[in-house]
Amino acid sequence: MVFDIGIVSNKKILLVDDEEDIVNLLETVLRKEGFKNIIKAKNGIESIELCKREKPDLIVLDIMLPDIDGFLVCQEIRKFSTSPILFLSAKDEETDKILGLGIGGDDYVTKPFSPKEVAYRIKAYFRRHQIGSGKQTSYSIGNLSINEETGEVYKNRNHVILTAKEFQLLLMFCKNPNRILSKNLLYEAIWKEDYLSNENTVMVHIRHLREKIEDTPSKPKFIRTVRGLGYKLVTQENI
Repeated sequence: MVFDIGIVSNKKILLVDDEEDIVNLLETVLRKEGFKNIIKAKNGIESIELCKREKPDLIVLDIMLPDIDGFLVCQEIRKFSTSPILFLSAKDEETDKILGLGIGGDDYVTKPFSPKEVAYRIKAYFRRHQIGSGKQTSYSIGNLSINEETGEVYKNRNHVILTAKEFQLLLMFCKNPNRILSKNLLYEAIWKEDYLSNENTVMVHIRHLREKIEDTPSKPKFIRTVRGLGYKLVTQENI
């Protein structure tokens, strides 16, 4: 599929960082890459208000903000938005990465970073999610309804808010029902990177997905763990 540059120019990006030099540099690089609609916030409270009002398509969020940290901002945003969130952090701790991805983040970049790398990651995200034929595909599994075209999920007719990565995982399971999917396969398919030792990333996202779609997350009926092999979506009981 050829990537439509018009899709990039129409996307609204929210940059959240109190370091003005970093924000200005990111904005300059993003505009050179074709992004025309860029909004900025210097603190957590302002970013939450902008998200509610402007509804950005993607958020670049620094963790170390002057008022409230980026993790709390992410949790608040996830109450009303599924827009992908790319974390910026001066910390390179594995625990911080896992925490960020676990509470609803979709990517994590450590400072100092290349602005072009951030721009590439953003473009890659939109390229992977570019609408192709426009044909609607929906899935109904138990009390769940999943719409691929709109990105919406309903449980017992109640709207379920998923992060971008959580929705991609659920969709991957829906397209491969009753099939065991390894952590390696899931990570490389969703994150588009080599698996290496990123086992915790998949586990954390699966746990949070279960918390949102399962009646009893500790005893899931949909996304089952197949010990030593991976996970599978069970669409019917095989006794």
